[in-house]
Amino acid sequence: MPSDHHKPPRQIGGELVIPILAVGFTIYFFSTIWNSPWTAQVSTFMVGGILLLVCAIFFVRAGIWLVRGEGTLGVGNLFTMDDIRTGRIGLLLTTIAYVMFIDTLGFTLMTFLFLAVSMLILAKGKNAGFITMVSAAMALTGWAVFIWAFDTRFPRGWFETTMKAVLANG
Repeated sequence: MPSDHHKPPRQIGGELVIPILAVGFTIYFFSTIWNSPWTAQVSTFMVGGILLLVCAIFFVRAGIWLVRGEGTLGVGNLFTMDDIRTGRIGLLLTTIAYVMFIDTLGFTLMTFLFLAVSMLILAKGKNAGFITMVSAAMALTGWAVFIWAFDTRFPRGWFETTMKAVLANG
């Protein structure tokens, strides 16, 4: 029985979308690293394992809500006007753009754009200079660690090609 008779059951169907996608992505991610070095495999399984654990906890919690009658599988709250006001739609579009253009623009430039736009959306356009500097520092750190130092197979674009030439030719 619901603990609060005045409160309608929570619609958890929409809340299950991201955890379900996260589980699917994690399983796919696990399947792509079999031929990678063991360090990459360990890192992947650590991060993926944590993600799967958090999703499992949420699924158990959602199941309890369903059994108690405190939740339904309704999806009426999947998209609301709050999504526009809070920037969720903008973040979704930014994420889709990141996935679509990372192969073209490369890891570093696309990561910079993704971080800058995402943080500007969350900050509602305030502190643009600071956000730009933080985004640049984070993208450059990602380039230095993952591409320059570890030579991972992240997508190379204009920035990576230019930096490779600069570092090779001084």
